[in-house]
Amino acid sequence: MAARTAVFSPSYVRNCRVKPSPPALLFTHASSARPPSYNSLVFQAARLLGPPARFEASKLKVLFMGEEVITPTRIVPRTYTLSHCDFTADLTLTISNLVQRDQLKGWYSKDDVVAEWTDVNGDLFLNVHCYVSGPNSLLDMAAEFRYHIFSKELPLVLEAVVFGDSDLFREHKQLMDALVRVYFHSSSKKYNRMECWGPLKDAALVGKKSR
Repeated sequence: MAARTAVFSPSYVRNCRVKPSPPALLFTHASSARPPSYNSLVFQAARLLGPPARFEASKLKVLFMGEEVITPTRIVPRTYTLSHCDFTADLTLTISNLVQRDQLKGWYSKDDVVAEWTDVNGDLFLNVHCYVSGPNSLLDMAAEFRYHIFSKELPLVLEAVVFGDSDLFREHKQLMDALVRVYFHSSSKKYNRMECWGPLKDAALVGKKSR
């Protein structure tokens, strides 16, 4: 881990086990407390793409799916799907109670990120899900590259969630202290893992600190 920089995560990966917790609700997943070993060439290639993207509120479009999510009285269930356009860098944040099957098409085929609020024995967590790789074991290098890219850009994802669902966070200020658990989904055991990024208020600032 010593060779990795804060841009990609390790220094702020923390232990999420406040209390014994079940798996994330949306997906079954094997978690890991150790950072994966990595290919230095892939890591450097990811770094060459530049610093984390800067969040621009003017490029974010927010969609509320269902009348019940417009009024922020309930925290759970509440889910987010963040998609982006490679050509314009525009972001679309969809807020709903459940993630629909058609929404997951972008999660599998593109770089969409899905997040959900969960309540575990009275503790609130924001679980974030990133699709790193599928069943093709020959794509380990691509999986590693995607892992680094997701790690680099996750602070922007969290900023988009906080800004896009601002009414909820204004009504429930304690949510900024909730722990963020990031689930990387992969057919490779190395990258099929869970990382804790600490309180949301800190995890969303990591990208700003590295700019």
